[in-house]
Amino acid sequence: MMMDSKKKRFLPPHPPFSSSSSPSLLFSKWKSNLFYLFCFLMTFIFLFYGHFPIMGSKSFQPVLTIHPLSFLSVQNSRSDLLFQLRVVDRIVFPDHVLLLVAKNGRQSLLSSYQSAELECVYQVEQEQLWSSMVEVALSVLSVDEYNGLELIVRCPSPPANYSAMVNLRSRGSRGFDDGNLSLMVDRSIHSWDKLVYGAVLDGETAVMFVKGLNLRADRESDASQFSCHFGWGNAERSTQYVLTTRALTAAQEVIRCSVPKSLRKLPAKAHGVRVTLGIPTYTNTRRRSNRLEGLGGASHHRLPSVAKLIDLKLKDVSHKYDLCVCTMVWNQASSLREWIAYHAWLGVERWFIYDNNSEDSIEKVINELEEENYNVSRHVWPWIKTQEAGFSHCALQAKSECKWVGFIDVDEYFYFPVPASDRRLTNKLVYPGRNSLRSVVAKFSDSITVGEIRTTCHSFGPSGLNSIPPRGVTVGYTCRLKSPERHKSIVRPDALDDTLLTVVHHFHLRPGYKSFNLPQSTAVINHYKYQVWESFRAKFSRRVATYVADWQENQNEGSKDRAPGLGTEAIEPPNWSRQFCEVWDTGLKDFIMATLADHDSGLLPWERPLP
Repeated sequence: MMMDSKKKRFLPPHPPFSSSSSPSLLFSKWKSNLFYLFCFLMTFIFLFYGHFPIMGSKSFQPVLTIHPLSFLSVQNSRSDLLFQLRVVDRIVFPDHVLLLVAKNGRQSLLSSYQSAELECVYQVEQEQLWSSMVEVALSVLSVDEYNGLELIVRCPSPPANYSAMVNLRSRGSRGFDDGNLSLMVDRSIHSWDKLVYGAVLDGETAVMFVKGLNLRADRESDASQFSCHFGWGNAERSTQYVLTTRALTAAQEVIRCSVPKSLRKLPAKAHGVRVTLGIPTYTNTRRRSNRLEGLGGASHHRLPSVAKLIDLKLKDVSHKYDLCVCTMVWNQASSLREWIAYHAWLGVERWFIYDNNSEDSIEKVINELEEENYNVSRHVWPWIKTQEAGFSHCALQAKSECKWVGFIDVDEYFYFPVPASDRRLTNKLVYPGRNSLRSVVAKFSDSITVGEIRTTCHSFGPSGLNSIPPRGVTVGYTCRLKSPERHKSIVRPDALDDTLLTVVHHFHLRPGYKSFNLPQSTAVINHYKYQVWESFRAKFSRRVATYVADWQENQNEGSKDRAPGLGTEAIEPPNWSRQFCEVWDTGLKDFIMATLADHDSGLLPWERPLP
């Protein structure tokens, strides 16, 4: 009886349908039931897809923003700790989708799930949802810590007809109920074509890194055309960006802005604030040059942004290193040990390795070097074709830790050609042997005018080899081009121009500072640029510099950044092993074998675990 009474509570207040019912009453009941059915269907769609379809449109277009539905809860398989994560942004790159995932303060994703334990889930495009509910799961490419506030998860590009609104779940689960991952999404899908992707606090200013501005290379641009916006919301939600300032400098992909006074007084409060850039919507250059109208108003369009303001000085540094090195790498783990061991012997004390989406064992190699007391740190830099901006970012990163920072690649090695036994050089600039590079740099530390030291590069070829030299590039490649190509620089971070303008090979300096060119008789850089075809082909497939064309592109084919005669296809030219060989130069090889090889075993430092 009690069950019957409960059922009665849910019965409609009117009598059941009968043939004696009036037409108006029938119509009213029909409308009421249809309304309830419509509400049920819309609620079902909203709960599963996060939005209502737009009826009456020619095509059912996907909505890029999904409102918060539920938390991404992960049950730690190694402990009972339950923590929460949420995907806050997605960026679509040409060959993958990058997910930015907010960290919970108590736990990080890496301590619970490795990339092998997660999978990326794709659903069909929304215009096809009525005919199919199929989903596809693919393996995660990588999982990494990023900027102290977020994690990054790289997923493969979505299959054809599938959306880039990628979700995450534990491997082997099916849907939300079966797995221990559920999703909360409150951001949009962004294209890499135009995006504010990073921001760093630098004193009373903020430095933004912006893709897609298409400013001129190696030249400062007009900063008055840009506005800067600070807040706690999404760039597309204008009411959330409540603080606006002017841009102070603009060059290439780097914009420097004034920090709002309320944040300037409390840097800890500024840490983590979202930032974006306002760009003009008009084309009248006279108006643009005269004044910045309506700062944050109708004359400016705010770019999509995934950037949060990071305070790099949160780390307490008791003293500055005399000499540091910064580089950007992609799949060059096999080259790191030789490069770091050799330059540490020359006096480099600190290493900043910017990892540009490597898929080899680079993290393992860096961890091993750290355990061997090399001061090496890996910095995740997922932004493709942004080497210049990455170097500017590293200059800011190293500013509080280093007096001098060298910007060289992992196939470039400093070499001091003068024999250490030459006593006539006692009072000269040259210091051959251990710590020789740091000693040279120290000569300029007291200078009030020298802000950059430039060293000439010699480009080496395959030297007759057809396979990777087993003992390393420094003793394997011994033939080079006669004339030097380009140079590389060691800079004082506090002497750099406010624009942080760099062309990879050197920076622009503040007024009053100048560069110094080391004589070739003092030091040179051996650039092992054209290695055996196996190594060079991997390098051919990808370039990291923004303003340097990929080798596959039909642009500037005569540039020194290319291999002469190679063209635009990765096809091994005839007699590759003998090309780029004009002068046999065994100087560095002879020096290393005589100085660094173990007296008993003959092994080089990178051929065994270092003490």
